[in-house]
Amino acid sequence: MQTLASPSLGSGFPAEPIIAHILSQSGVQRVPSPKLTLFMVRDFLPQELCAAMIARIDAQRRPSTISDSNGDAAFRTSETCDLDRFDPEVAEVEARIHRFCGIDPAHGEPLQGQRYAVGQEFKAHTDYFEPSGVDFQRYCGVAGNRTWTVMLYLNEPEAGGATRFKAIDKIVQPETGKLLAWNNKRPDGSCNPSTIHHGMKVRAGTKYVLTKWFRERPWGW
Repeated sequence: MQTLASPSLGSGFPAEPIIAHILSQSGVQRVPSPKLTLFMVRDFLPQELCAAMIARIDAQRRPSTISDSNGDAAFRTSETCDLDRFDPEVAEVEARIHRFCGIDPAHGEPLQGQRYAVGQEFKAHTDYFEPSGVDFQRYCGVAGNRTWTVMLYLNEPEAGGATRFKAIDKIVQPETGKLLAWNNKRPDGSCNPSTIHHGMKVRAGTKYVLTKWFRERPWGW
């Protein structure tokens, strides 16, 4: 990966400066689709940082939740943890993400880790909060909705655990250190339902990922 100074391109909307910054770096692949803006980078994180993040997730994991209950108790069955931004290795991961996307760090949510054991999944969902959802004000009243998602695979499970982008029928296989990044908005600023994606069931082994979300306004919680 090309090393760049940390720019500050605001909240991530409008998306054009972010897209230009991402595409200026080596190793970036853009998924060809008019429906959504999706990037991939292999070997974004070195193996030693991936291993460090896995250890932290194992130590701090708790059951994952969703914002608006849909009555399906098996909709999201993974485990989650919030990572300490003052931890030097967490801070290094955060810095790499910020250099990559260029979005102002003030707009970022705390870095999260997720763990998927055999049979666990996160069924097809979008990362933004539905403006009509009952908990929209609770989750978006301060910082606004999510603009960009950056997700990192920390390992390769023995089987399963791919991410399927349903609207474009694109399946991404987990690879240690691989980054995915996508814009959750359309050009007009509305939420993009074509970002719907499914964290598919792990069939053997365990899957670990990191997720970083960015907001319309500075994160104030």
